[in-house]
Amino acid sequence: MQAPYIPQIRLYQDWLRTQRGLRFDSYDALWRWSTTDLDAFWQSIWDYFDLRSPTPHSAVLAQNTMPGAQWFPGAQVNYARQVLRHVDAAHAAGFPAIVSSNEKRQHREMSWPELRRQVASLALHLQAQGVQPGDRVAAYLPNVPETIVAFLATVSIGAVWSVCAPDMGTHAVLDRFRQIEPKVLIAVDGVSYGGRDHDRLGVLAELRAQLPSVRHTLLLGNLDATVLVAGCVSWVSATGQNDPETDAFEPLWLPFDHPLWIVYSSGTTGLPKPIVHGHGGMVLVMLQLGALHNDIGCSYAPNSWGERYHWYSSTGWVMWNAQVGGLLAGTTCVVFDGNPGGSKERPDWASLWRFASETGVTFFGAGAAFYANCMKAGVTPAQCGDLSYLRVLGSTGSPLSAEVQQWGTDFMAQAGVENIWWCNISGGTDFAGAFIGGNRELPQAPGKMQCRMLGAAVEAWDEQGRPVLDAVGELVCTQPIPSMPLYLWGDDSGARYLASYFDMYPAGHGRKPGGGDGPAAMGAVWRHGDWIQIGAGEAGGCVIFGRSDATINRHGLRMGTSEVYSAVEALPEVLDSLVVDLEYLGRESYMPLFVVLRPGHALDDALRARINDAIRTALSPRFVPDDIFAVAEVPRTLSGKKQELPIKKLLLGQPLEKVVNQDAMANPGCLAWYVAFAASRAAAVA
Repeated sequence: MQAPYIPQIRLYQDWLRTQRGLRFDSYDALWRWSTTDLDAFWQSIWDYFDLRSPTPHSAVLAQNTMPGAQWFPGAQVNYARQVLRHVDAAHAAGFPAIVSSNEKRQHREMSWPELRRQVASLALHLQAQGVQPGDRVAAYLPNVPETIVAFLATVSIGAVWSVCAPDMGTHAVLDRFRQIEPKVLIAVDGVSYGGRDHDRLGVLAELRAQLPSVRHTLLLGNLDATVLVAGCVSWVSATGQNDPETDAFEPLWLPFDHPLWIVYSSGTTGLPKPIVHGHGGMVLVMLQLGALHNDIGCSYAPNSWGERYHWYSSTGWVMWNAQVGGLLAGTTCVVFDGNPGGSKERPDWASLWRFASETGVTFFGAGAAFYANCMKAGVTPAQCGDLSYLRVLGSTGSPLSAEVQQWGTDFMAQAGVENIWWCNISGGTDFAGAFIGGNRELPQAPGKMQCRMLGAAVEAWDEQGRPVLDAVGELVCTQPIPSMPLYLWGDDSGARYLASYFDMYPAGHGRKPGGGDGPAAMGAVWRHGDWIQIGAGEAGGCVIFGRSDATINRHGLRMGTSEVYSAVEALPEVLDSLVVDLEYLGRESYMPLFVVLRPGHALDDALRARINDAIRTALSPRFVPDDIFAVAEVPRTLSGKKQELPIKKLLLGQPLEKVVNQDAMANPGCLAWYVAFAASRAAAVA
């Protein structure tokens, strides 16, 4: 008879008691220790997960500055080495490394030894092409096992990984990859999505033509395994080596802060920010997040025997990185490539649930919008198969409403799983982690996240920079986390990094661990750009109310407004444009686009279609606006900046005099139209 399951965070606290002599009466006390004694907490994570280095570290947090914190100097790590240390034990227990499927129901399993072999083969192939530590490898790949192999092979030899999803348009991909000057490009011939095959060889040709730094190209035949393109090496040949050299391959030991990957998060102006994270920081934070807070166990550990972890994602969302992070703990990762809602002709929001049923998923994660769509579609357990293996539902990407969470709880109860635990998290691409998340042992309330994460000194600050409880404020993190960016690629002075996260509050303000001000040399707190409310007491919970800036957040994917403008204003009919995303206070995302047209043009259905197609092609279908309106002018400051945030606040119901200083505007007369529009929208919503 199997022993009762013990939550992962309980196992960690038991370890703290026996190995460190530390006892905590409440989670709040544990959290406060983790955010005040940073050295002891992060050393405990290193030791609890038995991380190894051939050389010792001289300190845990050698320098508490933001940005520029120095973690574990002297230690050596490698993300891929931590993954591959599980090969023998997981395989001996009979568990695969990766289980995958797609819309065509092409089910595959990859064993741990086969994962190691393919990683070794591709790593040796890349080295043979002259790839050195620090070189960038760019990937244009979907959510398939080969992408995981490519990532692990790249980072195993110290090269830096960066991926864009094949649903992104050529322009958006080039805006990202041009900045990092990759030496190698790994691309796909096409993808299947929404019941259709989508050829991507034309995009590949454009990428090769527009990325002069690329010296070597690999092609994955996803639609046609036999596809050949001149100048490209086939995936099959690059991963086909199986000999003593592959058997002997080992990932390189690298400095703790060696660059691991480059991910992209957009602000409201300029190109997407190429964010660099390090090997050591990501290993630590992914283990801490996945195990302690998401309650994902090692598949071959007796307490979590047979664990199977799925989080639906595209490769363009940071949840792909979180999904792969399951391998760090020896967990079987279950991935799906395709549309979770079926096709336009045959919508089917039960398809992902059936996939989970067929593969025995124990942890099922998705964006909040997925669950809302399932509720609206009336999905029932009878359509989904046996869901009895499920013990966790994870949600992120946008606020999950109380109504949708209650629907999911009732849905699982009808499927025979009483009191399903919801792991609702909120974080960001910016630090590839979570600030707010779950705790298996705390009370849960629909519409709320349970707690601030261990090690994340998160507070809600009012307009005066004071921490508040039970009130909406700016989300700040007052202490460094190991996965915060090392730097932004190409930002040699650090000015863009500072402006992105650290320029709202004075240096030193709120920086003393445990509360209070520190010396200015410690730098400023991290300001994330979200509204948050932190409840008082253990059962208070946390609620994220959307972006506090003008960045667009569509189903968890952030895009700078400048990228929308670049696509829209390239059309000859459009002189100017303004876009805002009204996701706030638990509302669904509503994104209107306002356009100023050239004289003689009207906003008819044909032009609307052209605008939508331009955004769909250049960026992604996810960023097509909900509505388009013709306006006389876009409001601008005296210095010419579009006033996105004031218009967003106005449309969210705030009075005009509180959102904008008209004396600082170049064209204050245009505001009357937006005020009238806000009033009409408020009346319609009411």
